[in-house]
Order: sequence, then C-alpha cells, then structure tokens
Amino acid sequence: MRAGTHLDGRVAVVTGAARGVGESLARKLAGRGARVALVGLEPDGMRRVAESLPAGTAAHWHADVTDQAAMTRVAAEVKDRFGRVDVVVANAGVATGGPLAGSDPAAWRRVVEVNLVGSAVTGRAFLPHLTESRGYLLQIASLAAIVPAPLMTAYCASKAGVEAYAHCLRAEVGHTGVRVGVAYLSWTDTDMVRGADENEAMRALRARLPWPASRTYPLGPAVDRLVDGIERRSAHVYAQPWLRAVQPLRGALPGLFALGGAREMRRAGPGLAGVRMGLVGAGGAADAEATAARQPGTQRH
Repeated sequence: MRAGTHLDGRVAVVTGAARGVGESLARKLAGRGARVALVGLEPDGMRRVAESLPAGTAAHWHADVTDQAAMTRVAAEVKDRFGRVDVVVANAGVATGGPLAGSDPAAWRRVVEVNLVGSAVTGRAFLPHLTESRGYLLQIASLAAIVPAPLMTAYCASKAGVEAYAHCLRAEVGHTGVRVGVAYLSWTDTDMVRGADENEAMRALRARLPWPASRTYPLGPAVDRLVDGIERRSAHVYAQPWLRAVQPLRGALPGLFALGGAREMRRAGPGLAGVRMGLVGAGGAADAEATAARQPGTQRH
C-alpha cells in the first residue's frame, strides 16, 4: 500500500503533458496521490495519459501556452473542476538546432515564444490560484541555461531566460506564500533529444562534450527527482545530481565553451553545410502543425 505523501489530495497542473517529461511527471504525481490537469497541444496524447490514470484523478485541456486568453480560461476551468490549484509545472518546450546563420527564423522565434514567453503566460494565468493555495510553481529549465553550447542558440537563450524569469518571480511572490523552483535537466531520453540526434553533425558534436554532459540519461530517475523536489517545494531541483556541481563553475563556462566550440565547429564545418533544422522531435512536429493550423482558443476534453 502506498504511504501518504505531501501530494495527497493536491492538484497539479503540467504543461506539455502528452509525452516525455510532462507525461512522466503526470503519471508520477498521480502515483503520489495528486490529481492532475494536463495541458498541451496534443489532445489525443493527453487523453491517453489521462484515461490511463485512476478515474476522477486527471483531466486534460487543449491549449497553446503562448495564448494568454486560452491559458487564463484553462486556469479557471482547472480550478472549477478540481476546486484548487496547488502545483504548476511549466514544462512545455520545443527545440531547434544548427548554426544561427541560415537558421529557420520562424523555428528560432517559436522556441523562444514557447519556452520563455509560454512559461510567463502560464505563470501569469495560474498565479492567482497558487496565491490562494500558497502553492508551488516549478519552472523546467535545463543544463542549457548554464552551458552556452554552439548550435543551440535559441534553446540556450530560452532556457537561460526561463531560469532568470523564475528567480525573479520567486523574489516577487515569496511574501504571498507561493514558492517557485527551477529544475535543471541534462540530456534526457525524450523524443526531443532523439529528434536532435537525428542530425549527424549535432549528434557528433554532443558526443564530444565533456563527460558527464555527453551522456543521455534515462527518463524515469530524472522525473523521480523532479517529483521529490515538488514535494519539498525546492528552489532548485536537479534531475541528474551532478548538475548541482556545475553551478559554481558557470562564470567560467562561456569562455571555456568559446575555446572548445571554435575547435569543434572547425571540425564539424563540412557536416553543417546546408543544415536548416525546424522544431525537432514529435513534440516539435505537433507544435508546428498546431501553429500552421492557427487553432484558436482552447477546447476542453
């Protein structure tokens, strides 16, 4: 029998919940007694996840996290459905890669819109309800917020941005009882990482990163650590424990990566000719399809 946890009876919202980190978070939060609201652009995937959880413990909402009106409606509907909001995990994210010169401007901009602007939209929509419950917001950042890697300008910029945004928000709302955390993940086995690895030059460049940053880590243990951090309402959550040790080094990392990156980019040069990547992985494809279709508003399922 499952022992009681601090999440028993709580209501947790997870954006980008149809797959990867978001799906795993929804399942593990439900496994610790939370009721879960799944939000994202893939209604079929979210329905599959919600229906696999115990009856009455999960529901899903189809919305673009960059749409303030839609997310505000979702926040109100989640509150109406479950009676409260205790935890919000701003997880929705997309990625693109390749050299900035010749990159797809629309894909580059969309990464910043979803990852950074979408996180702020999510926070703005749910803060009134978190204030009522003296709740907790976990912002999913990345090793990319700390390490300025070549070929990842959009993703690194967006994740550095959400880290700064969350730190600012923590100071801004702490007096209300709301706690804000930042979660850091290295390369974790999701469709986003697998999609990036489909590009040979990017895969080779990543393989030459210093250990342990060159590894791809299993999803399950990483998400277990995120859920532990949610239970503790932690200010910093590390999906891979070694990431904590990187924090004191971050002042030196831009210079070190500039030196190493120049060498690696000369080596990779021929393989980068003509590389023009859109959004990577199945989640990126779903976002691109939704954006192209200009789906308005939000739809409850």
